[in-house]
Amino acid sequence: MIFGTPPPAWPGFPRVLHALAPGPAGGLESVVRLLSGEWARQGWAVGVALTLDTGCPIPADFAALRHAGVEVSVHEVRPRGYLRERSLQVQTLRGFRPDIVHCHGYRADLLAGSAARTLGVCRVSTVHGFTGGDWKNRLYETLQLRALRGFDAVVAVSRPLADRLARTGIATDRIVQIPNAWGPTSPALPRAAARAALGLPAGGTILGWVGRLSREKAPDVFLRALALPAAGQVRAAIIGEGQMREELVADALALGVHDRVHWLGLVPDAGRMLPAFDGFVLSSRTEGTPMALFEAMAAGVPVLATSVGGVPDVLAGGVALQVPPDDPAALAEGIGRLLADPAAAQARASLAARRLSEVYALEPWLARHRELYTMLLARRAPGPFRR
Repeated sequence: MIFGTPPPAWPGFPRVLHALAPGPAGGLESVVRLLSGEWARQGWAVGVALTLDTGCPIPADFAALRHAGVEVSVHEVRPRGYLRERSLQVQTLRGFRPDIVHCHGYRADLLAGSAARTLGVCRVSTVHGFTGGDWKNRLYETLQLRALRGFDAVVAVSRPLADRLARTGIATDRIVQIPNAWGPTSPALPRAAARAALGLPAGGTILGWVGRLSREKAPDVFLRALALPAAGQVRAAIIGEGQMREELVADALALGVHDRVHWLGLVPDAGRMLPAFDGFVLSSRTEGTPMALFEAMAAGVPVLATSVGGVPDVLAGGVALQVPPDDPAALAEGIGRLLADPAAAQARASLAARRLSEVYALEPWLARHRELYTMLLARRAPGPFRR
């Protein structure tokens, strides 16, 4: 499905098209929904171009954006159908006539970015993080970094990401650091209601973990920490899906913790459920500025996190416990500390919630993007669709 008649743009607002290949859930997807939904509510002509595998439904949260006034376009492509995907991106740009194409993720950077370059449209990319992984992922990231050198601007969601981008040869005057923000969301459920909704026991201590079941998120490290004496006999609930699911279930069995782990899969609006937990664990090996961390802070849940990416900046001021990454023993010790003093843990959680509202508020974040767009359009020749 391609855009038809372009929606009207209000005077003074650029036409912005966000491009991405969304997963079932994640921080990248949350950022695009938040940006596009807020821009539409403020009167911008804003679109979202989704690339999906043939036959996959539109994620419900993106379908709902249409009710907020966002033009949602879907490109259905078969695996490795890159030529068709790029052709669809060109058609979408010609239909929507954007002033700016804002890409999210390596696939959008390579294909939507290439289409925008061909048509002479201003290009912005937000780099949400790098996963590393197998040779294929590393190849894609290498190609992505090479492509980003030609973008008008590259947004890094954390200070370490900005430093890494500069080291890869992207001009520093094109790198803009804009950490993610926290926007309004549905109220969190009370503890008992959240546990009931998740099918968890009403009593007992339960730690929560939320994310993709993939190497960079390190659910395997969390399981190994649970098996160590320092963590005690705490139960854990894991929200998320991913390619490591079967391997992790086997690991839990081998480690002797399978009877203490609840595998909850994908949970819609998972942030509302976090009060079910006595603590939130982020065990990642690498991160940008994780939205799941923001959800835990907003819900007032004590946090234990690995000091990676933008996490130390988010948790500055002693608002949470932090441990080194890829270290099950350190994570287990952190779990023990978190649960040993509930009053201190809750005091830190209250500070974290206050820091979230003061430092990562929505309006300043939107203003940073608005200023970036305005600056980019002011310093370059008018694009093919400018009036």
